[in-house]
Amino acid sequence: MNAIIDAAFGRTRVVFLIFIAILTIGSFSYRSIPKESSPEISIPIAYVSTGIDGISPEDSERLLISPLETELGSLAGLKTMTSHAGEGFGNIQLEFEPGGNVDEAIDQVREAVDRAKVDLPDDARDPSVTEINTALFPILTVILS
Repeated sequence: MNAIIDAAFGRTRVVFLIFIAILTIGSFSYRSIPKESSPEISIPIAYVSTGIDGISPEDSERLLISPLETELGSLAGLKTMTSHAGEGFGNIQLEFEPGGNVDEAIDQVREAVDRAKVDLPDDARDPSVTEINTALFPILTVILS
C-alpha cells in the first residue's frame, strides 16, 4: 500500500492528469445522460377495501377477505397479496410483477372484485379498488414551526 502512495507522490503530474481526465469524462457523461425533472413511475400496486359495520376481525376475515382472496389469487402476474382484517373492515393489497401493463392489471382486479361481490354478505359495503399512483404524492414536504 505504501508503494502505491509513494508512486503517486513521485509522479504528481500523471496523477493530476488522471484526475482531470476523470473529471472531464464525468462532467461530459452527466450532461449527455437524459434526465427528467419529475419522471412518471408506475408502481403496479392495487388496494381493495370493503367492510361491514360492527363485525369482529375474525368475521371480517371469514366473510370479506376470504371470498376476495379466492377470486384475486388467480390473477395473472400477481406477485404478492397482503390482506388485513379489522373490526368492521377488510383490506387487500395486491402487488403485480413490474414491467406489466398497470391499467390492464387494475381492470383485471376490478373484474375479479365484481365476480367476488356475489359471495360477500348483503350488508357489506361495495368493495373499492384503488390504484397506487406516485404522481399524486408530493415530491417534497416542508414543515415550519
